[in-house]
Amino acid sequence: MRSAASSALPRAVLSRGALASAVRATVEAGGTLADLRRDAWGHGVAEVARAAAGRLNVLVDDEDIAQQLRATGVDAVTSGLPDVDPFLLYGLPGAGVTPVMRLVGTVMSTKPLRAGDAVSYGYTHRAPEPTTVALVTGGYAQGVVRSLGNHGRAEIDGVLRPIIGRVAMDVCVVDLQGEDAAEGTEVTYFGGEGPARDALADWARITGLTVGELVGVAGMSSGREWRA
Repeated sequence: MRSAASSALPRAVLSRGALASAVRATVEAGGTLADLRRDAWGHGVAEVARAAAGRLNVLVDDEDIAQQLRATGVDAVTSGLPDVDPFLLYGLPGAGVTPVMRLVGTVMSTKPLRAGDAVSYGYTHRAPEPTTVALVTGGYAQGVVRSLGNHGRAEIDGVLRPIIGRVAMDVCVVDLQGEDAAEGTEVTYFGGEGPARDALADWARITGLTVGELVGVAGMSSGREWRA
């Protein structure tokens, strides 16, 4: 097995440009109170509140957070019924705007499999034919839910590939389906502009969890970074 010396957690890569566009679309669509509870659905309450400042009021989890935001000029409250579409604000599936968050893993290593070789704990998957698989950062501790094993997909080099075998705590296995991937290659679980853009909708169908639950756990459990 070729192995990269990497044990990094997956990253929730967030786009300030996509957030700014989503806020504009949200304001145009109407509504005044945005739901920023659960750390802005895992996106980071401070950054999202800053983008909404002067345009939207924001609903947060507690008074301490509200006071901190008010000190920066954000109209923050702890009660009320949000009337802003959170799917539009965060660019979630079906909203028609670019996703703010992209959950990204990394290829740690690759391994050839022969037909019949088993994968991961419990051997819930056996290769039907020779292939190469990738060990990728991202497991159930970071929101890549166990039920995605043998059902979900991840994007590698612009192509959706199946997640196979049982998802572990911090890693999972992706079938490269006869292709290869370099160590360190980014793997997109959901979001971005490629074929995994609306993958959260598939995840919700597979897992029975809501899109909000899935994106919230991923955003709060992964290394979060903002880009332009």
